[in-house]
Amino acid sequence: MNFQRLNVAQQDGVATVELNRPAKANALDLPMWHELREAMRWLDATPEVRVGILRGAGAQFTAGIDLAMLAGLAADIARPCDGRSRENLRRVILDLQDTVTAIERCRKPVLAAIHGACIGGGVDIAVACDIRYCSADAVFSVREVDVGLTADVGTLQRLPRLIGEGAARELAYTGRNVSGDEARALGLVTRCYETPAELAAGVTGIAQAIAAKSPLAVRGAKEMITYARDHSVADGLNYVATWNAAMLLSADLGEALAAGRERRAPRFGD
Repeated sequence: MNFQRLNVAQQDGVATVELNRPAKANALDLPMWHELREAMRWLDATPEVRVGILRGAGAQFTAGIDLAMLAGLAADIARPCDGRSRENLRRVILDLQDTVTAIERCRKPVLAAIHGACIGGGVDIAVACDIRYCSADAVFSVREVDVGLTADVGTLQRLPRLIGEGAARELAYTGRNVSGDEARALGLVTRCYETPAELAAGVTGIAQAIAAKSPLAVRGAKEMITYARDHSVADGLNYVATWNAAMLLSADLGEALAAGRERRAPRFGD
């Protein structure tokens, strides 16, 4: 696919989606928002891709939403009727939310590899990923409060489920910086690597390990964990029973059993 704001590469079942505005600290302008959603749709729909890695080009993951985009928003939504202007603004917000949710909606796991700044909208994107990793130079900040905004595209809904309500409230109310080490201690990231190079190598290795597993089983695990987050245990158990009633007796199961008998690595189809 041809993108202006992203670099997308694919190798051995792993797709790397790179935010690519390094001269602007990968600030999220409107084309980047739209392209990120398209990239997630492509990742979801491409059988040869089993895992995605989301990262930033240059020195930062992303500095968050492009302030020039915010500055132009009033003119973009303006209508003679104030009510219709407000309705347009709501539609813009819902559209940005949908871009972030597209990461979660993608059937394939998406791993965030975060170095440098991960500010504002960057946190929205990161917390929608399946797993987050960072390097020690990473700096996280729910910065919207500092520009007079309430974060509105996912952080306030997803972050408390990752780090707890109290910690999420503190970060949202203060906008303070969180280091890579603290992010690991809070549970915002799973692992903090010493350098960006070690981060890239480590996340690639994890993605390759996931890509070697049964794609159908991995997709099922993502579906079940996401569903369980928003439903009761009883609902989750009922759903996974229905899922496995449909998906359990698959070619992947047969290949896994055959590989075990033959003492070889399994070779799963896409």
